[in-house]
Amino acid sequence: MKLTKRSIYIYLVIILSIAADQISKIIVRANIIGRTDVHPGERIPLIGDYFILMNVENTGAFLGMGSDLNPTLRLIFLLILPILVLGFVLRHILKDKTLDNWSLFAFASIIGGGIANVYDRIVYGSVTDFLYIDLGGIFRTGIFNLADMSVTAGMIILLFVSFKKKKTA
Repeated sequence: MKLTKRSIYIYLVIILSIAADQISKIIVRANIIGRTDVHPGERIPLIGDYFILMNVENTGAFLGMGSDLNPTLRLIFLLILPILVLGFVLRHILKDKTLDNWSLFAFASIIGGGIANVYDRIVYGSVTDFLYIDLGGIFRTGIFNLADMSVTAGMIILLFVSFKKKKTA
């Protein structure tokens, strides 16, 4: 396949998503997990009690779902299936020339975040989650990482693009 500006854009977004996630996890593993004075699940305030750094090794998927599956099902649902889906989505966005730049960015962000978390599962057996937001009970997240943010941002962008297309149609 010939590299075009479009495909370079797609690969660049994927690579930057993976890199940002993996670099952040390297920093967290070195500075949080490696410290003897910080225990798993301990809260380290970054911005008061609103933006908190924690270390959780997640053996499941989103919010720990699937962590109680037997090893065979976990392999299928948390490794094999995501790899296949990410591969099909990548193939789709490389072939579908009608997708706008926002959709390409969104799909590439989802692929990059997905690959980053799959990589963690393969190499470490779990995904390092470390960010938590609590806006005084008004808004509270689960513990997440930058790969999760890439996937979530990609999904939100796709929703906006979808609504915009329906509105103009």
